[in-house]
Amino acid sequence: MTLRTLPALYISHGGGPWPWLDGPMKDAHEQLAVSLRQIPLLVGATPKAVLMISAHWEEPDFALMTHAHPPMLYDYYGFPESTYRVKYPAPGAPLLAEHVQGLLQGEGFKVQLDSARGFDHGAFVPMAVAYPEANIPVLQLSLKQGFDPKEHIAAGRALAPLRDEGVLIIGSGFSYHNLRALGPEVKGPSAAFDAWLNRTLLNDDHGQRIAALAAWDAAPAARQAHPREEHLLPLMVVVGAAENDPATCVYHQEDFYGSACVSSFMLGSN
Repeated sequence: MTLRTLPALYISHGGGPWPWLDGPMKDAHEQLAVSLRQIPLLVGATPKAVLMISAHWEEPDFALMTHAHPPMLYDYYGFPESTYRVKYPAPGAPLLAEHVQGLLQGEGFKVQLDSARGFDHGAFVPMAVAYPEANIPVLQLSLKQGFDPKEHIAAGRALAPLRDEGVLIIGSGFSYHNLRALGPEVKGPSAAFDAWLNRTLLNDDHGQRIAALAAWDAAPAARQAHPREEHLLPLMVVVGAAENDPATCVYHQEDFYGSACVSSFMLGSN
């Protein structure tokens, strides 16, 4: 059977362990939850595996987890004790990790294998909403310290063949990530950056799209939206992996926590 090319996704994953909470925090994420639950329909076919690039893992060089049954990494603070017991028991993908390592090394990247790393919340939170059965193998790829957008775009290019092999590439971050500044004063800056991001990604000139993303910090309100860009860098990998595909905005909210403008995108189609 011939596998078709899967789309690639950049998703805003929300704050902390929100799916396991009640009250205002969960309510603030309802639109995001709806969009995440739609991912299986957007993708169409059930992926053979998910390659997840999470904003919550960065290493001196790119790194891949190789644990066959990844543990949980509760990398959030100050939440109810019950949220430190949640499980997302998806299998790992150690053989895929070796394949991905080869693809990246073939383009000159140094790649480490990590046998102890578990799922961080940038991975298990959106996966628990999108694929609650936890029956699809998940492989996490770290960001590379230095946060060079061109390096992450190039890494995505190296990973593009995976899309023809049934692997769903997901970049998990947050299109606006200055959460300490949430409030009425961020409406303007977050809207300005989000409008730029939508214009850039939906641009039919994919060469211009790449050039703009490589110089993302020149965008309107860029550093107000991302004082530190780790939540934007997963997008660079996704765009590199789907460089010539059109983009669609699959989630857009102008009042996240009553103030921030946030989005998620799909590149390619089902």
